[in-house]
Amino acid sequence: MAQKGIRVTPKLLFFLACACMWLKTVIVSFIGFDITIHTWFDALLLVVNPIGSLFLLIGLSMYFTKRLHIKWLLAIMILVTGLLYGDLLYYRFYIDYVTVSILFQFKNVGGIGPSTFELMKAWDLLLFVDIIIIAWLSKKAIVQSKEISVRFKKRFIGFSTLLLFLLAGLGWSQSPYLFSASYNREQMVKSIGPYNYHLYDIVMGLRPTIDRAVATHVDTAKIEEYMASKQEDTTDFFGLAKGKNIVLISMESTQNFVINQKVNGREITPFLNDLIKESFYFNQIYDQTAQGKTSDSEFMIDTSLYPLSGGSVFVRRPGNTFTSLQHLLKENGQYYSASFHGNDPSFWNREKMYENLGYDRFFSKQDYQVTDENSVNYGIKDIPFFEQSVELMKTMPEPYLAKLITLTNHFPFLLDENDQLIAMGNTDEGVVNRYVTTVRYQDEAIKRLFQTLKDNGMYEDTIFVLYGDHYGISKKYEAALSQMLGDAYSPINHIHYRQVPVIIHIPGEGGETISVPGGEIDIRPTLLHLLGMKAEDTISFGHNLFTRKASHPVIFRDGGFVNDTYIFQDGVCFNKSSGEQLDNTACEPYQKTVHDELGLSDEIIFGDLLRFKGIKD
Repeated sequence: MAQKGIRVTPKLLFFLACACMWLKTVIVSFIGFDITIHTWFDALLLVVNPIGSLFLLIGLSMYFTKRLHIKWLLAIMILVTGLLYGDLLYYRFYIDYVTVSILFQFKNVGGIGPSTFELMKAWDLLLFVDIIIIAWLSKKAIVQSKEISVRFKKRFIGFSTLLLFLLAGLGWSQSPYLFSASYNREQMVKSIGPYNYHLYDIVMGLRPTIDRAVATHVDTAKIEEYMASKQEDTTDFFGLAKGKNIVLISMESTQNFVINQKVNGREITPFLNDLIKESFYFNQIYDQTAQGKTSDSEFMIDTSLYPLSGGSVFVRRPGNTFTSLQHLLKENGQYYSASFHGNDPSFWNREKMYENLGYDRFFSKQDYQVTDENSVNYGIKDIPFFEQSVELMKTMPEPYLAKLITLTNHFPFLLDENDQLIAMGNTDEGVVNRYVTTVRYQDEAIKRLFQTLKDNGMYEDTIFVLYGDHYGISKKYEAALSQMLGDAYSPINHIHYRQVPVIIHIPGEGGETISVPGGEIDIRPTLLHLLGMKAEDTISFGHNLFTRKASHPVIFRDGGFVNDTYIFQDGVCFNKSSGEQLDNTACEPYQKTVHDELGLSDEIIFGDLLRFKGIKD
């Protein structure tokens, strides 16, 4: 008896699956990733580049069997779609693409929780419709009894491989520095496609092991030569805080726009607004973190090296030798160093990394009284966190460095109603509206911290460094942020929103606003300057913010930069003051500095080159 069903050949079903996967990849690339398109060739590459890799991946369903294996076909479609969807979710908040390194640090980017569900949209289900259709067709169609010839398989593999390399070559021809500047992941995805990018990322994941194995002390020569060219001038502020205790306050997800900003007639940060009047306030400091977020900001402040473009140094290279702030303080003033954070000690691998950096003590979640009542979102609320931290600080010998890492102002910015000290924003986006309330709560917590320190005699002999660790409102929500701030659209708004506040308060000293462009990597040398400590023989990419040249680029991990005149983002050069797009030749002199510094920093980290410090021929 003849079989009944829809007559679909195995080849047709296979190519239908490939077409569906290709189509949704292109749609996500153009709409979901919001990739900047400058020319028709950029658009063409986005359209054609996924084809070769998709053919090879989906072809795994027929390479090793005589027939098209439907279960394998569906499994591959699910896995590839899952990878694409993972990229999409990650991009919606971080404006970046998933790397192998970050997959191994999944719990450190929030895992599956409120943050993830906030990023999901109903239309995301459409990404899986084609899998359902192929599964339905495979049951209805007469396909499993048909074999696919070896000749077809060989031709298909050859054609797909040739197509993959040809299209990747086209992308490389447009961007000659594509692979030497692989930290620019948007350019890689645009030039070679998302799946080829992930393949390249897997290969590059082997780099740290190889680099460390082949590195020798000779590799430090050009780094030391580069550092020798840096000259730091002294100022009247040198030694202004000599011998004082140090309190670093890491303000979770705090962006600079909240300073002196009102919502519904009320200040978002009334305490910080008053504090900057009696402090050094640096109002053009930019978030330079990458996928490591808070751990990246800690790493820059502790080492004055750039973070890695993929993953976190805290997780990937915790055993490296570093000349940390803690080591310098111990050598120059016998400082005791401790970090305070109401989260698990394993989060971002802090427990191991802190020991290597020279911290004497890590007060983590297990040292706090954490209950359901005093916690929200990612952990203990800032007010009880500070209250309990002060009691722990009393046990430390002086002089000390105490780093306090806040938690409450963390995406998706959840806060109990009785803790909300200001009305939510009135934009069309809930994330932006809630952000106002959590920043206001954090500001109140810092106010109470200062008062508690004063009450306990721990205020006067202390230098306070408050800094936003990274952005809180991602690019996805910046339209609503512009609505709240009343900003007109500009292509450079994104860079301006990347500014984070840096406030250095020394009791009894006056206030000054300093508008030189800088980054978190510059905080350590600025602090050392105020403490009267010179670290001329240490390798550092940071600059003293009191003497930093405004023309020197503030470098971002994706290869972009900003200085007093130009902004370079998404491969485009802009006039910083007007937002006018310029010819890229205007930014080229600074791009070499960007490439050199990021490359040298990566060499130091991947090769663990600081272990050779002091070794000569």
